[in-house]
Amino acid sequence: MNPTGKQNKMSNPKPRIVALLPMKTNSVRVTGKNFRTFCDKPLFRWILDTLLSVDEIDEIIINTDARNILAENGLTDGGKVRIRDRKPEICGDLVSMNLILADDIDNIPADIYLMTHTTNPLMSADTIRKALAAYQASLATGEADSLFTVDKIQTRFYRADGSAINHDPDNLMRTQDLEPWFEENSNLYLFTRESFAKTNARIGKKPMMYEGPRIESIDIDDQDDWDFAVITASYLQNQKGKQ
Repeated sequence: MNPTGKQNKMSNPKPRIVALLPMKTNSVRVTGKNFRTFCDKPLFRWILDTLLSVDEIDEIIINTDARNILAENGLTDGGKVRIRDRKPEICGDLVSMNLILADDIDNIPADIYLMTHTTNPLMSADTIRKALAAYQASLATGEADSLFTVDKIQTRFYRADGSAINHDPDNLMRTQDLEPWFEENSNLYLFTRESFAKTNARIGKKPMMYEGPRIESIDIDDQDDWDFAVITASYLQNQKGKQ
């Protein structure tokens, strides 16, 4: 028996990780998209099934005004999944997502909160695990209090009036030599109760950016995004079938 090893194990318990997956009935730009069939199953099932496959996640909270629609699609409370009925005062298209997250945080204890959307069907379990590992390492050293995923972009940007933003048109640099910019892609957020309290937002005072595979980062906002995601999902399924 190794008492030192036992003590270390007890002093470093596994953090409780809760995934927050908010889901509403109405969608402005793509009607009913959360429940619309996407490559043979409802859109929400794609990211939900991925979250369920990540052993590090202890519980998945679905804050929703669509419990009945979820039931019609075969999803009820059970196992890792807990459905929370969204309060009337935080329902609607113009309600800030941070108010919904705050309600979950106030009612569901966790050491780490993971937030994602049903509109990110292609994000993989591997990416989630790697982001969690990177975040926990940075959290332990105090380097970061939160994490959000980004896409790195190196291209030439212009304002609406045609003036250059990040380059000199008279001194044409190769795009790979331009300063990289990072776009928040809304795929994944990691934070604690403490970091959320400092900003009342999922991105804290000291965030770290995490760049995952670009092919996974499609966020479905409109019909063009939907069509592109369908094509990409079909390609990924075809590639997987060849392995």
